Amino acid sequence: MNGKRLIVWVSALLLSCTLTSGSTTGALMARRASPRTSAPPGFKAVLCCLDNPRGLALTRDGSLYVTEAGHGGAGPCATMRGVTMCYGPTGAILRLKKHVVTRAAAGLPSYAPAGGDGATGPTRICFNKSGQMFVTYGLGMDPSLRPMLGAGGVHSGYLMRLSKTGAARPVADISAYEGEHNPAGGPIDTNPYGLICDRNSEIVTDAGGNSLIRVRKGALSLLGAFPSRPGRATDAVPTSVAVGPGHAYYVGELTGKPFDVGVSNIYRVAPGRAPQVYLSGFTAIIDLAFARDGSLYVLEHASAAGLSGPGELIKVSRKGVRTTISSALNRPTGLSISRNGTIYVIDNGTSAGAGDVLRLVGKH
Repeated sequence: MNGKRLIVWVSALLLSCTLTSGSTTGALMARRASPRTSAPPGFKAVLCCLDNPRGLALTRDGSLYVTEAGHGGAGPCATMRGVTMCYGPTGAILRLKKHVVTRAAAGLPSYAPAGGDGATGPTRICFNKSGQMFVTYGLGMDPSLRPMLGAGGVHSGYLMRLSKTGAARPVADISAYEGEHNPAGGPIDTNPYGLICDRNSEIVTDAGGNSLIRVRKGALSLLGAFPSRPGRATDAVPTSVAVGPGHAYYVGELTGKPFDVGVSNIYRVAPGRAPQVYLSGFTAIIDLAFARDGSLYVLEHASAAGLSGPGELIKVSRKGVRTTISSALNRPTGLSISRNGTIYVIDNGTSAGAGDVLRLVGKH
């Protein structure tokens, strides 16, 4: 499983129950808003029992949004990289505000193997200045093969906009761009993943296509492509993007098989310039975010070879000093920092029914 052929498997959805968009409370909601009994040291769980939670976003009113890529369903089924993945409308987006959980969107497409772990569906989420919600839908294959996914996969590989009622509408076909242009070269493969809203654009990383794409009013343009085989021993697999110093884009990479230690880079992408390595020496980066003081927080999905070992949260100061905040995470998949510096992390992010949203406590 290499980068261009990698399903960046982390994903999300709820327990198998039926709630309409905007519905609240009940035993399920109480369970989700209650902390688990054994959060990693230094963290407190604020949401539990999620199916493969993948992306986080904070809004100005204090709401925390979580994407869940779903646990798939009864089908139709398709073989994706040798794994049978079955469709179900189980993808969703949750909203947590003042300890109350609501479902901002439900019935979103999800594909998952038996058991529900490692689903593909709604991935990352962001809000523009007007409060519009945008979400990436994962894919993980050559976009020409999408018909094999059936009607449920028609928007897999898209950037979507979701209304306040939870209705999803297509904005841009990210995966088609890979199919038509293949900017990084190599096999055609696509998996829209990282996402931020920046000014009047949405910025997307294609973890399969190894590219960074700007979407402006539905029009796509290439911001950069990231080095992969044969020029290096691994593929890039860019999973995350953040706006940082100089209003440049900073992109973290997971890298592909053999998933070696210390080979993940963070690139700086400035307008009109090729990506430049900003920091190196990380392992399996799955997300990153800048705090208001200029510190950079890097979330590693795993810390040992072959995507083994615990996940880690690392702080990089403005002077470049690296401090490991936690080495006790299990398959973390998402990171977000509030305006007042509160840090949220998704843990157990590749598990159905066992995902958590954690809040970092104490000084950091």
